[in-house]
Amino acid sequence: MFGRLLGILALCLLFSGIEGRADVRMQLADGFDFPVGKPNGAGYYKARGMRLRPPVHFGEDWNGTGGGDSDLGDPIYSCGDGVVMFAYDVRAGWGRCVLIRHAYRDPKSGKVKYIDSQYGHLRSMSVKKGDYVKRGQQIGTMGSNRGMYPAHLHFEMRHNLTTGMQRESVERSLTNWADPTSFIRAHRRLKKDWRKHPVPTGTYKAYRGFKGL
Repeated sequence: MFGRLLGILALCLLFSGIEGRADVRMQLADGFDFPVGKPNGAGYYKARGMRLRPPVHFGEDWNGTGGGDSDLGDPIYSCGDGVVMFAYDVRAGWGRCVLIRHAYRDPKSGKVKYIDSQYGHLRSMSVKKGDYVKRGQQIGTMGSNRGMYPAHLHFEMRHNLTTGMQRESVERSLTNWADPTSFIRAHRRLKKDWRKHPVPTGTYKAYRGFKGL
């Protein structure tokens, strides 16, 4: 009886989730779209772009063309196929925030590469850490971080997979950061690959007590 209980406990530990596992696998993204007004950002404009020199802004702010909070609650979509690495209400200046890791084949080098996308200040989230998502799948709604800002989406893309929520510790260079609009436009349609590829996990430091995948 005791041996049987030990066996059950071992199985529970083995299958207790994918956090920190090295065997998370997924198909490569077959392209990238804009996270609002899918697929081309229709009905929205980029109010603020990425800037890696002072005043620094690590991503893009997207607003509805109606102005003000007319876009509050609008759907937010994953820009590409991927796995949710982080999805928490961290409050502070962020509120609800989702990070997704994407694997894709670089059209120039032919190599498999990875990039993270971040969606900040959400009013609600419809995904959780560890979920697999498809390009154009709704992951949440446009928010204002409980009225701290006018409603908008803060959207980032990062080449550096260790960034997570610790942005200030990462060098401000295009080696680490991708200009979101430029990246999406250069990777709208990619060759489909049905094989599943390993995805790095355990690359984020905890933020305000919240751990990434």
